[in-house]
Amino acid sequence: MSFQNNIFYKKVKDYSVSKEIFDLHHNPEFDLLLTYPKPSIEKLSSYYESDDYISHTDGKRSLFEKLYHFIKSIALKNKLKLINSQSQKGNLLDIGAGTGDFLLVAKKDGWQITGIEPGEKPRAIAIQKGVSFVNDLADLDDSSFDIITMWHVLEHVPDLEFQIKELKRLIKPEGTIIIAVPNFKSFDANYYGKFWAAFDVPRHLWHFSKTAIEKLFAVEKLKLVKVLPMKFDSFYVSLLSEKYKNGEMNFLNAFWIGWKSNRYGKQNIEYSSHIYVIKKE
Repeated sequence: MSFQNNIFYKKVKDYSVSKEIFDLHHNPEFDLLLTYPKPSIEKLSSYYESDDYISHTDGKRSLFEKLYHFIKSIALKNKLKLINSQSQKGNLLDIGAGTGDFLLVAKKDGWQITGIEPGEKPRAIAIQKGVSFVNDLADLDDSSFDIITMWHVLEHVPDLEFQIKELKRLIKPEGTIIIAVPNFKSFDANYYGKFWAAFDVPRHLWHFSKTAIEKLFAVEKLKLVKVLPMKFDSFYVSLLSEKYKNGEMNFLNAFWIGWKSNRYGKQNIEYSSHIYVIKKE
């Protein structure tokens, strides 16, 4: 899998941490955007070192953070419902588990849980909640999981090809891989352009379309069987995008753009974020 003949797409700023400017390049073969230059592995962790990186904390300091965690509680129930619809309760692997809330909900529902989380701070929070982790995917046996989830994580991985190969190795023959990522072809992405918060460079190294997910996984003979919307994401992303564009969160306009994005998504199957359900062929 190679990403060649890429075309310059646009310049985007890291608004949340470094304030550096990065390029996005479009790969027409996979309909995929790539962040350029890609930070080295040694430097990449420094772009996560911020108290404002909300998914790595349990902070409720502001109205925005309180709203985030309220919506998160609803999303956790929906995620649990989804995995229960795909499999009887068995072994669950969550890659990029953050502060462990999804795994904790699944554990209480009867799942055998395993997590991977490279960030020391969120991992420590999760361990205090009773979530167990392994240090590396290489420590896990082949065909050992009924469900593997990556909730807004695939866009962060440095080696995309290796990650997909590992997902194929770890999932059982009848198991299900569930991937959630932003969609750069959504209405809110087009509306906010370079201010779209879900570009989140350079933490997001890859930016996916539906075509990209289908083609990337097909290389490893993994089949996309369902695309589901993440309707809350359009509002959350629009709020942050308002801040990046105008210097403050305009709740009314963000709600309006989020609503329009979901309406567009319903018509075109191009929501702000998608959940992809993937199985072995």
